[in-house]
Amino acid sequence: MLKRIAGPVLRAAGRGRLHVELPQRAWEAQKSDLHTSPLQAFGRTVSGLAPWLNLPLDGDDPETTLRRELLEQTQAGLAHALDPDGPDFAFGQPTPERIVHGCYLAYPLAVARGRLWDPLSPESRDRCVEYLQTYRRFPCNESNWLLFPAITECALWELTGDCDPQPIEYAVKRHLEFYVGDGTYGDGPEYHWDFYNSYVIHPFLLEVLRTCRDQGHPCGEHFDRALARAQRYAEVLERMVSPEGTFPILGRSSVYRIAVFYHLSYLAWRGWLPESLRPGVVRSALTAVIRRVMNAPGTFDEHGWLQPGAVGHQPGVIDSYTYTGALYFCMMGLTHLGLPAGEPFWTEPGGPWTQQRLWSGQPEGPDRCYKEA
Repeated sequence: MLKRIAGPVLRAAGRGRLHVELPQRAWEAQKSDLHTSPLQAFGRTVSGLAPWLNLPLDGDDPETTLRRELLEQTQAGLAHALDPDGPDFAFGQPTPERIVHGCYLAYPLAVARGRLWDPLSPESRDRCVEYLQTYRRFPCNESNWLLFPAITECALWELTGDCDPQPIEYAVKRHLEFYVGDGTYGDGPEYHWDFYNSYVIHPFLLEVLRTCRDQGHPCGEHFDRALARAQRYAEVLERMVSPEGTFPILGRSSVYRIAVFYHLSYLAWRGWLPESLRPGVVRSALTAVIRRVMNAPGTFDEHGWLQPGAVGHQPGVIDSYTYTGALYFCMMGLTHLGLPAGEPFWTEPGGPWTQQRLWSGQPEGPDRCYKEA
């Protein structure tokens, strides 16, 4: 599935033709930020791919061979994206959307530093830093958006040793204030019925706090509390998976498909799943969802590009900010593929997840809300 989703994006990007080959659908033709669609497609694809790209490259088994192939395409695509004189330059016409879309290039550079950042020439690194910093000219929404500049600055901090700490500190401060209880944050001062706690808030807040902790910044002191909240939300996500591998589709950005479970996938990859969730069972649940959603008829067009929809081809569910490139955020739901083959996530026996156990009449303990002391 990783190959099927990422393949068209990386093949085009590797040849410097993503701007030419990425489809422009009728429903997005009049949108003002259509020029950001290629950057969205490339950044979001590579963000989901980065943990997997970090796995070993030695060996001639099919997966390692595929990893070398996609890494080569990603590296070439990155070079094209950073070339201001090339046809696939990704940072022209800056808009406030750069706050978001630049983040999804900064994030994989830090996650797969040895594969993506270190091979860049000094000139390319300097240009990359300059382009990533262009978000700073725009004000940021008081919502999950605060975490995008924070992630960008954390990535720059890890890659260069330098950053602007203000977006990091402000994002942490505000999200501590946005917390509404039982492992859930409001998307800004108000709570929204959607999955942005999984799409962005929990995993990116943890990444920011992990970086602060590792760099010795005082914000890192909030990591343990944020992780406890995140583990409760992971329990909630796991309970969202029906016995059949479906889940409730609600709120905006439903075209992100399996990224609904990005947070669960992320915690598995980081080794931070709560004790209540066995890795093998989480693997079974995620696999069922991925197969059910991504194999739905109409998910891909005749050339292999993603089409809009929550389940299959459903243009009616797009939001005003949706572009074809945004659909590739579903790659974040494959983050757990970055776990090495010997990890318990892969070696533990699978089994029924919570809703399968409950709906088949098996004994099950109570579900309890998370309360802080």
